[in-house]
Amino acid sequence: MGKRVLGRGLGTLLPEHKDLNRQKTEDKGHILESGSRIQQGVANIPIGKIRVNRYQPREDFDKKALQDLSASIKEKGFVQPVLVRARQGEYELIAGERRFRAAKMLNLKQVPAIIRDVSDLDSLELSIIENVQREDLNPIDQARAYKRLLEEFNMTQEDIADTIGKDRTTVANILRLLRLPQKIRSYVSRGTISMGHARAILGLNTESEQMRLCTRVVKNDLSVRDTERYAKKITLPSKKKIKDVDPNLMSIEQGLKDLFGTKVRILKAKKGGKIEIEFYSDNDLQRILTLLKSKR
Repeated sequence: MGKRVLGRGLGTLLPEHKDLNRQKTEDKGHILESGSRIQQGVANIPIGKIRVNRYQPREDFDKKALQDLSASIKEKGFVQPVLVRARQGEYELIAGERRFRAAKMLNLKQVPAIIRDVSDLDSLELSIIENVQREDLNPIDQARAYKRLLEEFNMTQEDIADTIGKDRTTVANILRLLRLPQKIRSYVSRGTISMGHARAILGLNTESEQMRLCTRVVKNDLSVRDTERYAKKITLPSKKKIKDVDPNLMSIEQGLKDLFGTKVRILKAKKGGKIEIEFYSDNDLQRILTLLKSKR
């Protein structure tokens, strides 16, 4: 598949904001109210005819956050309509699943929506972009979304960074979270440990070391700094071998990490050695190969 360029976002499908008079629609005691920021061209669609987006990158929906959103909608109405597309006599969400779920919690019969005719690929693009640009999307769901952009849109990490307004190093670090064991990923998803904790744990070489440190973090409520210190102790060579560590080699290794934006290890043997460079997708491998070729 040819390379697709993202970045258009929802702005290309949503009309410009217009100030409208506040409108109230009574529905069996529930109020569906459109605020001053709702756009023109909004239709009230029966909630029973809307299906969730199969391309939705968010897997975890925080119950408390949904309850807060429901309370806000009940008090102030919908600040922004959901975005849908017509599918076989029904509608499929493109963006706004949290609003849709909150409306269902209120037992509303209909929601304000903008209907657009878009392809499967555009639907995936818009759903991912809307979610990854939200600060409340957890790091693991962000990583899964980035992975889909790499694999299904043939994007590079630089493309993703430009699209969502982050630097490439941030994108690379988030993608690395997918290398963690499933149990640790679930802790990150639920917010039991932070991305800072996860990054420190990623510095360990084996899954068993990662699980042991993660258990200690959760059990003792360790700070990120304490977690980094424990990780360093685990990876630090023994006192017997520390004198053999070549500071020049360590400096070269760090320089390679900065150059490639990924984990690099220099493993020295009695004669020669090898360099290990991690990559996280075919596109990431191509990015590294391009960098290598450019340094010839």
